[in-house]
Amino acid sequence: MRAYGRRKVLALAAGVLAAATACTGNVPATPTKQAAAISATPTPSADAVEVTRAEAAKEFADITVTDDALRVANDLQGRLDLEVKDLTTGGQTPLTVAAFLASDYAPPRYEWGSPTLYVPKFAPGEKAPWFTALATRDGRPTLLTFARTDRWRLSSVARLLPGQKMPEIEVDADGYATALAPDDKTVTISPQFVQPVHASVAETGSAGVTAGLLAPGPYTTEIAEQIASLREKAKSNGFSYDSIFSADNFPVYALRTKDGGALIQYSLSRTTTTTTKTAEDDYIPVPESARWAITTPVLRRTLRLIETHQYATAVPPLSRPSAAAVIAHDGGLTKASGQ
Repeated sequence: MRAYGRRKVLALAAGVLAAATACTGNVPATPTKQAAAISATPTPSADAVEVTRAEAAKEFADITVTDDALRVANDLQGRLDLEVKDLTTGGQTPLTVAAFLASDYAPPRYEWGSPTLYVPKFAPGEKAPWFTALATRDGRPTLLTFARTDRWRLSSVARLLPGQKMPEIEVDADGYATALAPDDKTVTISPQFVQPVHASVAETGSAGVTAGLLAPGPYTTEIAEQIASLREKAKSNGFSYDSIFSADNFPVYALRTKDGGALIQYSLSRTTTTTTKTAEDDYIPVPESARWAITTPVLRRTLRLIETHQYATAVPPLSRPSAAAVIAHDGGLTKASGQ
């Protein structure tokens, strides 16, 4: 890590952001193989863990305060580099880059509430530990997951959807959670399959082979209906249109819930392509949301939009099977190109 890294930003932020980060500065210590889940078998020992709850609380505070400092600093490219290299991983990296570029390097700042921490009891020596926090972001309950390789980084952020509640996470007598293995078979969708299942439902809806595994809603069956409608509309206007979802090797994080099910957090990318059939006469309008990446209002031949979406899904136990429900989401356009 170079000299102008997270710790220096923290020192700078201490005075400048005292008021804005009051609710994150004193966080209480207690409160893929494609699509493979990042988890390990927890150790039963109460006094030998790879990540303590106190360490998790400190990292939550450090990263959220540093993130805020980088969003107000003056070195435009430098602070984006630090955000990407030092603070983010997984689906948060393309989302963070887009947030800076789409706002002319003035991304939104957030006010975080004190977190409730869900720290898996990883055995000492675990090479890829992680933990989850539930905290308010600008007053809305939000799930964050932090992962560690050479350092801790923010990997996933998803806001609870209206009407949804955080499932009760199973914790032991010492307050530690349980991470599920990628191939866990005690839940209706194993963590390693949640991404392809969600991608299939989002593309084919109730007509696909995965119908019924995920509950209908705005991020599952309604997306499939939208794709089908836009495909027909494009065809009638002389265009071809398609939209596909993929896992892109994004990590998966799964926690055991008290009912024997799981809370699974993961990301998907969505690639939408529109192509003209008669390039000389037909033009593809560029949506306002993509004007930060494409300066022209229309394109002659093709438009390609890439979105990154992060989800949290409550998966029932296999002993009481029912449709899994997407309870949290965040995401948006992360790349656009065309000609």
